[in-house]
Amino acid sequence: MSVDGIDAKIVRFFTDSPRSSVLEASRILKISRATVQSRLDKMVENGVIESWVPQPDPAHFGFPVVSFCSLTINQDMGHDTVVEVLAGIPELMEIHTVSGSFDLMVRIVARSNSDLQRVLDAMIATKTILRSSSVIVLNTHFQGRTLPLLEAAVT
Repeated sequence: MSVDGIDAKIVRFFTDSPRSSVLEASRILKISRATVQSRLDKMVENGVIESWVPQPDPAHFGFPVVSFCSLTINQDMGHDTVVEVLAGIPELMEIHTVSGSFDLMVRIVARSNSDLQRVLDAMIATKTILRSSSVIVLNTHFQGRTLPLLEAAVT
């Protein structure tokens, strides 16, 4: 789906004011309520807007340590089976199949460095992982930054 300037303004509005109503957006953006609603519906239907659900920040409820871990999996099990098993570990925030020397890239959160070791041990204990390599995030400058890309993609 291509997006235009009006779509970008609507997404920017709800990004900046997520609890606002469609009516309020229409008043501030000077666009009819029906236009705002239909464009939101179209962007949701086409996957441009993935979710309206709150995104809790793990650091604010006890999980300040973030790590990225490259995993080599047991190829006999296949990616889907490995991911299904690893999905049972709640500290795994993201799992991506990647190209290169490893099979999966995982973003992990933990309560402390020693808790991170517990999570890594839990992954290895599944017998789906042959080797892992981890790096600990020292500082996050930004993440989940999609709005500037959407605004730049305006056709």
